[in-house]
Amino acid sequence: MIRYSISVVDDEESIRDGLELILSEEYDISCFADAESFLSGLEKNAPDLVLMDIGLPAMNGIDALAIIKKKTLDLPVIMITAFEDINMVILSMKIGAFDFILKPMNPDILELTIKKAISSIALRKEVKILQEKYLKDNHPCFIGESKNIEDVMDFINMVAKSPDTPIMIMGETGTGKELIAKAIHARSPVFQGSFIAVNCSAFPDELIESELFGYEEGAFSGAKKQGKKGFIEEADNGTLFLDEVADLSPAGQAKLLRFLESGEFYKVGSTRKYKVKVRLVSATNKNLEELIDQGRFRRDLFFRLCVVKAKIPSLNERRDDILPLAKHFLYEFNKKFQKNLKNISREAQNLLLSHEFTGNVRELKNIIERASLIAQSDVLTREDLGIYPKSDNMEKPESDGFKDQAFHIPDLGINIGKLLESIEKKYMEHALRLTKGNESKAARLLEMNHHTFRYRWKKLNKNNS
Repeated sequence: MIRYSISVVDDEESIRDGLELILSEEYDISCFADAESFLSGLEKNAPDLVLMDIGLPAMNGIDALAIIKKKTLDLPVIMITAFEDINMVILSMKIGAFDFILKPMNPDILELTIKKAISSIALRKEVKILQEKYLKDNHPCFIGESKNIEDVMDFINMVAKSPDTPIMIMGETGTGKELIAKAIHARSPVFQGSFIAVNCSAFPDELIESELFGYEEGAFSGAKKQGKKGFIEEADNGTLFLDEVADLSPAGQAKLLRFLESGEFYKVGSTRKYKVKVRLVSATNKNLEELIDQGRFRRDLFFRLCVVKAKIPSLNERRDDILPLAKHFLYEFNKKFQKNLKNISREAQNLLLSHEFTGNVRELKNIIERASLIAQSDVLTREDLGIYPKSDNMEKPESDGFKDQAFHIPDLGINIGKLLESIEKKYMEHALRLTKGNESKAARLLEMNHHTFRYRWKKLNKNNS
């Protein structure tokens, strides 16, 4: 269970002792007789919550509150006052106080006010603990609680120490293979060098050589005047991550193998030999042994790349990680969308735990992003998630006319332009329904610019009028 810390700032010793006695069983309490002593250690050891008297000696509580808000905007402060001075209360609330309570303090009101303040920071506290546990020293890593992922990270910590050993990361799409590659880089002796990620499926045969190895001035038509460094040279004294390496063309495989055997290469259009030292990490979601049997991947390259293999479990294989990851993403999208989402409802948590994630961590992240965007309360609900178990009897959203049926083109043909416009309009209508008519949010759901969304919406309605 998470234990929260509270700082009590009051010049009356009896108040400090009384609050410590009442609260210490449930919270970690630290007490200060004046604002100056509390503020002096704030940046190094900030509490989760502050109870502060307004009428302090020297610096009063209002001035101290203003300083706190400048230093730590997310720290909730409950002001204490011995008299009901409405002007002081209003001023403290304007500066950013979470709430206020009057002396003599009613224990029930005190407990309720503290609980409200704690609930406002509970998500941030929980995610902070996860990050401290799994992101030590700012090293990229997986957030999770499962034994499966702990075994993976233990293995990564071990093999990362040898920078000359190529590593192959295998796993389904969306499991976070690039994140593992970054973790290897961060934990290796070459962590101060560059981390260069290359999607091998993104380049056609005629470009892969110049992209990997670079080219000299005038090497081919359209080449940059000053030439260009390739990815391999950019990764010198660092890590080169070859994602989707199974999609590398036969020509690209041959050129990569030649480099791996010697560490040397020629730029396109150059007779000068270059030599670099890179940490090589590859990744694929395909079965390389099957591709070798089919003649689509070189066996000799396979042995060069797969000196060490790391298998990343799917999210369905590490279900203990679903809720920690979901809360981590919720915290991130809270900041991105400037919302105040505090938690995920019990029903929504149960739905996430029962869901089959075909898209792994990436799918979970997308679900939480969408839910965070459209949520109307401070807690994500089952309805916000937009996922429905097969056995669920709850009403599902309208299909908007899209049915699971085979595509059919009539004998007389079809106007594909009008069909695409019809589909686009239906998705835009559905996005507007989900966001209750908010065009800006609807545009984000469809990954569109707000102005583009408005222009297309007007045009589609005009064309269909």
